[in-house]
Amino acid sequence: MLARERERVAAAAVRLARERLVIGTAGNISERSGDLVAITPTGANLEHLTPDQVTVVGIDGQHRAGELAATSEVELHLGVYRRYDAGAVVHTHSPMATALSCVIDELPVIHYQMLLLGGAIRVAPYATFGSPELAEVTLDAMQDRLAALMSNHGAIVCGPDLDVAVDNGVLLEWACTVYWRAAALGTPRALDKREQQQVVTAAIARNYGAPTQAEA
Repeated sequence: MLARERERVAAAAVRLARERLVIGTAGNISERSGDLVAITPTGANLEHLTPDQVTVVGIDGQHRAGELAATSEVELHLGVYRRYDAGAVVHTHSPMATALSCVIDELPVIHYQMLLLGGAIRVAPYATFGSPELAEVTLDAMQDRLAALMSNHGAIVCGPDLDVAVDNGVLLEWACTVYWRAAALGTPRALDKREQQQVVTAAIARNYGAPTQAEA
């Protein structure tokens, strides 16, 4: 059941661990296929996760396959799928995102690449891990965004598939690192709404981010 998705979730876990966005058992990853979700299990070392350890649950939360129980944040993942119809979800305790979640209320658009995540990144209020309250405040913070920080906890990103979701997690940690370094030098400048719209317009006109055939 969901053999391909279970392989992808395990591979993503290993990649994120090697990039130090997750550590040990802290963090969770999932990918959806229809009404089923392949998701990391609770208590497993993500750097050494194998496809057979990945759990499968229904969008209704019922266990469908795998010997291990799903992550304690399963309801957060399912909430993203139900509310935003995402294809994959990644929750990390990445160092810089977690650090900033302890001190700021919002990560402003300090670089135009943050527009790929939807704009300024909100910080959801603190709530106990695995709780319905945490799921609710985090889902609210993700409104019109592909990412949110979770106060004194970590970060969450989503995407249409797992490759994009993982890339979004890497991008968010990079943006947090840039903000931290800028804040160490002074007050970071944020792009205003006009500047953000100019980026969107230029990206559309230039097909930014996609390979382009060179002119002869």
